[in-house]
This record gives sequence, structure tokens and C-alpha cells, in this order.
Amino acid sequence: QLQLVESGGGLVSPGGSLRLSCAASGFTLNSYAIGWFRQAPGKEREGISCISPSGASTNYADSVKGRFTISRDNAKNTVYLQMNSLKPEDTAVYYCAARKYVCSTNVYNYWGQGTQVTVSS
Repeated sequence: QLQLVESGGGLVSPGGSLRLSCAASGFTLNSYAIGWFRQAPGKEREGISCISPSGASTNYADSVKGRFTISRDNAKNTVYLQMNSLKPEDTAVYYCAARKYVCSTNVYNYWGQGTQVTVSS
């Protein structure tokens, strides 16, 4: 069964950090671009970052640029999202998604189930 599983979410104080992981099972990620998305209650899903299959190319939404870093370890079949300087407005369910070869704004073949990130004092 092909699936993505996110982990690493939780409750953190403003200004804190979390690292999310996106692990694949049933397939290898080394030919897939991986995107990270988030959705807050009552809001539309937002694409926040993407990384190319090799890791050579990354992009970020303006809302997270300079605070979040996407990376990948293809040997571990895992992609990471390091989130620093977290703000209450970063509170959302975070999802990773995979598609062949190139990043996309929204069209992905596989989605994870999501992990909750809550930023609150």
C-alpha cells in the first residue's frame, strides 16, 4: 500500500520550533517532488513549501519564507519541514503530498493524513 505518513506535530509556544517528517511507505520518494500544505479551521488549504526530487530546488510561500526549511533524505525515504519562529497563525493541520518529478501548486498523487500543529502560549 502506497502511503505518506506525517509526524512531529504538537503544541509549541510562540517563537518555538518543530520539525515535521513525511515518511513514505510502499514506494520510494527519490523521483517525487514533495509539497507541504496546511489548513487552518475555516480556511482554504495553503501550499507552503515544495522540494524537487533531488533536493536541489525548493520554494516557499511568503508566509513562511525565512522561518521554515524543507529538506529531504532519500536514503531514509523521508522529507522534513523545519519550522522555526512559530507564530499563532501557523496553527493548522499540516499535510505532505507527493507527485512525480516536479512541484505543483495543488496537483499531487499521494497525500498524507496530516499532523496537527498548534502554536499557543
